Amino acid sequence: MSKSAGTAPTKGTATIRHSERLYVPWWGWPLPLIGAGLLAAEIHLGYPGVRAWLPYVILLPLMVALLLGMGRAKVRVADGELWVGDAHLPLRFVGEVEVIDRQHKRKALGPELDPAAFVLHRGWVGPALRVRLTDPDDPTPYWVFSTRKPEALAAVLRDRPAD
Repeated sequence: MSKSAGTAPTKGTATIRHSERLYVPWWGWPLPLIGAGLLAAEIHLGYPGVRAWLPYVILLPLMVALLLGMGRAKVRVADGELWVGDAHLPLRFVGEVEVIDRQHKRKALGPELDPAAFVLHRGWVGPALRVRLTDPDDPTPYWVFSTRKPEALAAVLRDRPAD
Protein backbone atom coordinates (compact mmCIF):
# COMPACT_ATOMS: atom_id res chain seq x y z
CA MET A 1 0.00 0.00 0.00
CA SER A 2 2.73 2.50 0.83
CA LYS A 3 4.98 2.26 -2.22
CA SER A 4 2.43 2.67 -4.94
CA ALA A 5 3.33 4.84 -7.87
CA GLY A 6 0.90 7.50 -8.83
CA THR A 7 0.51 11.05 -9.80
CA ALA A 8 1.83 13.67 -7.47
CA PRO A 9 -0.51 16.35 -6.20
CA THR A 10 -0.36 19.54 -8.17
CA LYS A 11 1.33 22.55 -6.65
CA GLY A 12 -1.84 24.62 -6.87
CA THR A 13 -3.80 22.33 -4.54
CA ALA A 14 -1.05 20.77 -2.42
CA THR A 15 0.02 21.80 1.03
CA ILE A 16 3.76 21.39 0.68
CA ARG A 17 5.65 21.20 3.97
CA HIS A 18 9.01 20.14 2.51
CA SER A 19 10.31 19.85 -1.04
CA GLU A 20 13.72 19.29 -2.61
CA ARG A 21 15.16 17.91 -5.82
CA LEU A 22 18.21 15.65 -5.66
CA TYR A 23 19.92 17.22 -8.67
CA VAL A 24 23.50 16.51 -9.72
CA PRO A 25 25.65 19.44 -8.48
CA TRP A 26 27.79 21.52 -10.84
CA TRP A 27 30.98 19.67 -9.88
CA GLY A 28 29.46 16.39 -11.08
CA TRP A 29 29.01 17.62 -14.66
CA PRO A 30 32.49 18.32 -16.11
CA LEU A 31 33.96 14.81 -15.94
CA PRO A 32 31.06 13.00 -17.70
CA LEU A 33 30.88 15.73 -20.35
CA ILE A 34 34.64 15.54 -20.94
CA GLY A 35 34.35 11.76 -21.19
CA ALA A 36 31.55 12.05 -23.75
CA GLY A 37 33.62 14.61 -25.68
CA LEU A 38 36.67 12.35 -25.69
CA LEU A 39 34.63 9.38 -26.86
CA ALA A 40 33.13 11.52 -29.63
CA ALA A 41 36.64 12.71 -30.59
CA GLU A 42 37.87 9.13 -30.79
CA ILE A 43 35.00 8.18 -33.08
CA HIS A 44 35.60 11.39 -35.06
CA LEU A 45 39.19 10.34 -35.80
CA GLY A 46 38.06 7.20 -37.58
CA TYR A 47 35.42 8.66 -39.87
CA PRO A 48 35.70 11.57 -42.32
CA GLY A 49 32.88 13.77 -43.60
CA VAL A 50 29.42 13.95 -42.05
CA ARG A 51 30.14 11.07 -39.72
CA ALA A 52 32.93 13.10 -38.12
CA TRP A 53 30.64 15.52 -36.26
CA LEU A 54 27.75 13.10 -35.68
CA PRO A 55 29.23 11.62 -32.44
CA TYR A 56 29.35 15.10 -30.88
CA VAL A 57 25.72 15.75 -31.81
CA ILE A 58 24.64 12.44 -30.30
CA LEU A 59 26.93 11.82 -27.31
CA LEU A 60 27.06 15.26 -25.68
CA PRO A 61 23.26 15.81 -25.57
CA LEU A 62 22.84 12.20 -24.47
CA MET A 63 25.19 12.79 -21.53
CA VAL A 64 23.34 16.00 -20.60
CA ALA A 65 20.04 14.10 -20.70
CA LEU A 66 21.51 11.34 -18.53
CA LEU A 67 22.78 13.82 -15.93
CA LEU A 68 19.45 15.63 -15.87
CA GLY A 69 17.62 12.32 -15.52
CA MET A 70 19.81 11.28 -12.61
CA GLY A 71 18.84 14.45 -10.79
CA ARG A 72 15.10 14.27 -11.32
CA ALA A 73 14.29 12.51 -8.03
CA LYS A 74 12.30 14.63 -5.58
CA VAL A 75 11.77 14.33 -1.85
CA ARG A 76 8.72 16.11 -0.50
CA VAL A 77 6.02 16.08 2.14
CA ALA A 78 2.72 17.25 0.70
CA ASP A 79 -0.93 16.73 1.64
CA GLY A 80 -0.27 14.21 4.37
CA GLU A 81 2.13 12.02 2.36
CA LEU A 82 5.88 11.55 2.12
CA TRP A 83 6.96 11.33 -1.53
CA VAL A 84 10.40 9.94 -2.37
CA GLY A 85 10.81 9.71 -6.11
CA ASP A 86 7.61 8.05 -7.36
CA ALA A 87 6.94 6.20 -4.10
CA HIS A 88 4.68 7.70 -1.47
CA LEU A 89 3.80 6.92 2.11
CA PRO A 90 0.90 8.34 4.12
CA LEU A 91 2.28 10.17 7.15
CA ARG A 92 0.14 8.05 9.49
CA PHE A 93 2.48 5.13 8.71
CA VAL A 94 5.67 7.05 9.54
CA GLY A 95 7.33 5.65 12.64
CA GLU A 96 10.80 6.40 13.99
CA VAL A 97 12.82 8.88 11.91
CA GLU A 98 16.61 8.64 12.04
CA VAL A 99 19.14 11.01 10.47
CA ILE A 100 22.11 9.21 8.92
CA ASP A 101 25.14 11.43 8.43
CA ARG A 102 27.71 11.07 5.67
CA GLN A 103 30.11 9.04 7.85
CA HIS A 104 27.51 6.39 8.76
CA LYS A 105 25.71 6.16 5.41
CA ARG A 106 28.03 3.45 4.04
CA LYS A 107 27.26 1.20 6.99
CA ALA A 108 23.51 1.93 6.79
CA LEU A 109 23.44 1.07 3.09
CA GLY A 110 25.76 -1.91 3.46
CA PRO A 111 25.85 -4.39 6.34
CA GLU A 112 22.94 -2.83 8.26
CA LEU A 113 20.58 -2.66 5.25
CA ASP A 114 17.51 -4.88 5.26
CA PRO A 115 16.99 -6.33 1.76
CA ALA A 116 13.28 -5.53 1.99
CA ALA A 117 13.91 -1.83 2.62
CA PHE A 118 13.02 0.85 0.08
CA VAL A 119 16.16 2.76 -0.96
CA LEU A 120 16.62 5.91 -3.02
CA HIS A 121 20.31 6.73 -2.80
CA ARG A 122 22.18 9.49 -4.57
CA GLY A 123 25.93 9.30 -4.02
CA TRP A 124 26.46 13.04 -4.45
CA VAL A 125 24.08 13.81 -1.56
CA GLY A 126 25.85 13.31 1.77
CA PRO A 127 23.21 12.67 4.44
CA ALA A 128 20.26 10.31 4.38
CA LEU A 129 17.13 9.60 6.38
CA ARG A 130 15.82 6.27 7.67
CA VAL A 131 12.06 6.22 8.19
CA ARG A 132 10.56 3.16 9.87
CA LEU A 133 7.09 2.13 8.71
CA THR A 134 4.25 1.27 11.06
CA ASP A 135 1.93 -0.22 8.43
CA PRO A 136 1.32 -3.86 9.45
CA ASP A 137 0.29 -4.79 5.88
CA ASP A 138 3.48 -3.46 4.28
CA PRO A 139 6.45 -5.88 4.08
CA THR A 140 8.85 -2.93 3.80
CA PRO A 141 10.41 -2.34 7.24
CA TYR A 142 11.79 1.13 6.50
CA TRP A 143 12.81 3.62 3.84
CA VAL A 144 16.36 4.93 3.43
CA PHE A 145 16.72 7.89 1.12
CA SER A 146 19.13 10.71 0.41
CA THR A 147 18.22 14.24 1.42
CA ARG A 148 20.19 17.47 1.58
CA LYS A 149 18.15 18.75 4.54
CA PRO A 150 17.84 15.76 6.88
CA GLU A 151 17.20 17.67 10.11
CA ALA A 152 14.48 19.84 8.57
CA LEU A 153 12.76 16.87 6.94
CA ALA A 154 13.02 14.80 10.13
CA ALA A 155 11.40 17.63 12.07
CA VAL A 156 8.55 17.83 9.55
CA LEU A 157 7.99 14.06 9.75
CA ARG A 158 8.13 14.00 13.55
CA ASP A 159 5.76 16.98 13.94
CA ARG A 160 3.03 15.60 11.71
CA PRO A 161 -0.57 16.17 12.74
CA ALA A 162 -2.18 13.34 14.66
CA ASP A 163 -4.89 11.31 12.89
